[in-house]
Amino acid sequence: MEDGFYMRRCVELAKKAIGCTSPNPMVGCVIVKDGDIVGEGFHPKAGQPHAEVFALRDAGNLAENATAYVSLEPCNHYGRTPPCTEALINAKVKQVIVGMVDPNPIVASKGMERLKASGIDVVVGVEEKLCQKLNEAYIHRMNTGKPFVTLRYSLSLNGRLLSHLGKGAEEPGGYYSKMLQEYDAIVVSGEFLSRTSTLPISLEAGANQPFQIIIAKNMSSLDLPSTIINSAAQVIVMADKSISVEPKSEKVETVLLEQITLTSVLDYCGNRGLCSLVIDIREDKGSVTELLEGGLEEGLVQKVMIELCPVWIGSSEASLPSFGVEQRKLKDLQSNVTNESTLVEGYLS
Repeated sequence: MEDGFYMRRCVELAKKAIGCTSPNPMVGCVIVKDGDIVGEGFHPKAGQPHAEVFALRDAGNLAENATAYVSLEPCNHYGRTPPCTEALINAKVKQVIVGMVDPNPIVASKGMERLKASGIDVVVGVEEKLCQKLNEAYIHRMNTGKPFVTLRYSLSLNGRLLSHLGKGAEEPGGYYSKMLQEYDAIVVSGEFLSRTSTLPISLEAGANQPFQIIIAKNMSSLDLPSTIINSAAQVIVMADKSISVEPKSEKVETVLLEQITLTSVLDYCGNRGLCSLVIDIREDKGSVTELLEGGLEEGLVQKVMIELCPVWIGSSEASLPSFGVEQRKLKDLQSNVTNESTLVEGYLS
């Protein structure tokens, strides 16, 4: 129970860097000596020191003969930063407790082997599921080479697809604003963007804005919201033919693909180093809906997020398409009430 407490603290620390570490994972570290926390740290951004380094600096000489808790296996290679295993060895910690093995083949178990070889006691798998949940996108990318994909949409009480979000969802602290902070990119249709005056951005304090990927299939022109000029977001317009995009901006990039499929979009995003993206459906017929045809059946979508809003819509309104899937089961379902809506999340088995 004590080990679990300190590992949960590691995860809590790691979450301070939500939206800032990609393509690196989020990692937290706690140094404990004689039952007291003497050092804490987390990885703040790709290219900066890792969690163990900050925690050891915080602990100073107290790290000697202490126990280090870390949510992800310490690295044992030279990248943009030196190996964390060497930092732990040099600090003379007596034990390292690890939440989960790093799926990165450069690391995978090598960090633990190095620590054990130096005489440090190593324990693995404390609060493992919690640590895996923290970096589900990173793990998926390492295991498959493709970005982690979440499908998000809003429904009325009678199952009609909504083009708007629930109360407070886009405000600071709202689920949608926080979600955008967590993902590397959001995918929306050109049809939706042509009907709105704002981009879907996070309003969380200090948030890094996700790439705005706009699927402009069979479109010859696209007028983006004028707010793009003052937004921090980068926009990628994906088209299958020559397209005129206004307004002109250095933040807007047009990419021509021979075929716009979920596979081609994910390949492009993966090559750009994006680890996670959310596909946001706002209409029953459009470029994004077509994008998902077959994508679900092929296992290219990992997670589903459904917002159930307290409204009843006439039967003439849109219903959610099947995307060519007869039946798929969701697992690890979670639900919570946010403002007046109910948010349901699950993973495609």
